[in-house]
Amino acid sequence: MNKSPQHTLLIAAACLLALLSTVGTSLPYPILPPLFASGVENGLNGFLGLPPKLLFGIALTVNPVGLLIGATLLGPVSDRYGRRPVLLATAFGAAAGHAVTALALVAESYPLFIVARFATGLMEGNGAVARALLAEKLAGPERVKALSWLNGAFHLGWLAGPLLAGLTVGFGLAVPFLVAIGALVLAGLLVMAAVPRQPSGGAATSLLQVARDNHVLHLLRHPELRTLFIIQLACCSGVTAFYDFFPLWLVEVGGFGTQRIAIVNTLLCGVMTAAAIAAGRVGGGDPLRRAGWFACAIGAAVACVAGGGLWLGIGAIVLFGIPNAFYNAAVQPWAAERFAAHGQGAVMGMLSTTFCLASIATALAGSVLVLVDTRLVLAAGAALSLWAGWRLHRWRAQLAHADRAVSRNEISNATTTATTTPTMIATMSATDRTTP
Repeated sequence: MNKSPQHTLLIAAACLLALLSTVGTSLPYPILPPLFASGVENGLNGFLGLPPKLLFGIALTVNPVGLLIGATLLGPVSDRYGRRPVLLATAFGAAAGHAVTALALVAESYPLFIVARFATGLMEGNGAVARALLAEKLAGPERVKALSWLNGAFHLGWLAGPLLAGLTVGFGLAVPFLVAIGALVLAGLLVMAAVPRQPSGGAATSLLQVARDNHVLHLLRHPELRTLFIIQLACCSGVTAFYDFFPLWLVEVGGFGTQRIAIVNTLLCGVMTAAAIAAGRVGGGDPLRRAGWFACAIGAAVACVAGGGLWLGIGAIVLFGIPNAFYNAAVQPWAAERFAAHGQGAVMGMLSTTFCLASIATALAGSVLVLVDTRLVLAAGAALSLWAGWRLHRWRAQLAHADRAVSRNEISNATTTATTTPTMIATMSATDRTTP
C-alpha cells in the first residue's frame, strides 16, 4: 500500500483513537468482577443494599448506553461541524471521563462511577467518525487496507485494556485510568497534526437539530438496511454476551482474579488482532456466505464456554477471536459497497450503533439471568449468533434472487429500447416524407 506521509499520519491517528476507544470500554472488565463478586463488601458492591451481581450488570450497561448515543449522533455531528473538532472534543472528553472514573473508584462511590462510565462511553462513540474520516480521505485498495487496520486497532483495544489493567492495578485502582488519560491526550495531539482544518458543511444549524434530524437510525426506513440491522443485532448480541460475561464465568468456574483474567483476555485479543489483519488480505467468494459461516462459528465458540468445563471454555474464549475478526472483515466491506449511496459515515455509524444496542440489551438481560446462572447469558448469546448465521444464508439467497430479477429487467428494457428505436426512426422518417 503506497501511502503519502500525510496519509500515514492520518491512518495512525484514526487507529490510535480506535484503540483507545475500545481500551476505555474494556479497561474495567478484569477490575470489576473481583470488586463485585469476591464476597468482600465495599462501597461499590454494597450500594443501597442491592445484589452485587445486579450492580455489576448495571455498571456494564451504562458505558454501552453512552457508546450508543455517541455512535448514533457523532457521525452526523461531524458531517456538520467537521471530523477534526469532533475527534478532538471526544479524545479530550474521554480523558476527563477516565479521570472521574479513577476518582470514583478511589472514593468507592458507585453513583459517581456510573456517571463517569456513561460520559466516557459517550465520548468513545467516535469510531464511526474515524471510519468516515478514512473512507472520505482514502480511496481504492488504500481505503480497504486502512479500514482493515482500523478494525485491528478496535480488536487490539480488547487486549490492551485488560492487559493494562492487569499490569498496573497492583499499584492502585486509579493507575490504569491515569495511563489511559495520558494516551488519550497524545491521541488528541496526533489528531491535531494529522487531520486538516476544514470549513463546516451546510447551513448554520444547531447541535440539537443536527442530532434530531440526522441520526443514523433514519437508515432503518430502507428494507435492506433494516434486515442488515436485525441480523447484525443478533450476531452482536452473542458477541457482547461473550465479552461482558466471560470474565465473570472465569471468576465463578475457575476462581480467577484480575491478573489471570487479563492473561486469558490477552490470548483472546492477540489471536483476534492477528486474525483481523489477516482477514483484510483474504478475499474472494461470496461475502455473505462467509459471514454466515463465521456467525455460526461465533455461536459455537460461545456455546462451548456456556456448556463446557474450565479448559474447554478457555480454549473457546481464545479461539473466539478468529471467527469474530473474519465476520467483521466480510460484513463491513460488503455493506460499504452495497449501501455507499447512503453515505459511508451513516452506514458505518449504523453498524457501530448496532453493536452498542447489543451491548445494552445483553448487559440488561444478563444482569437478570446472571442471578440464576452466568451460563444462561452465554447460552442465549450463542443461540442468537447461530440464528444470525442461518438468517444470513437465507438473506443471501433472497438478495441473489432479487438481483437476478433486476438484471433481467434491465436486459429486457435495454432489448426493448434497442428494438423500438429503429422502428421509431423509420416511422418518423415516413411521417416526414408524407408531411406537406
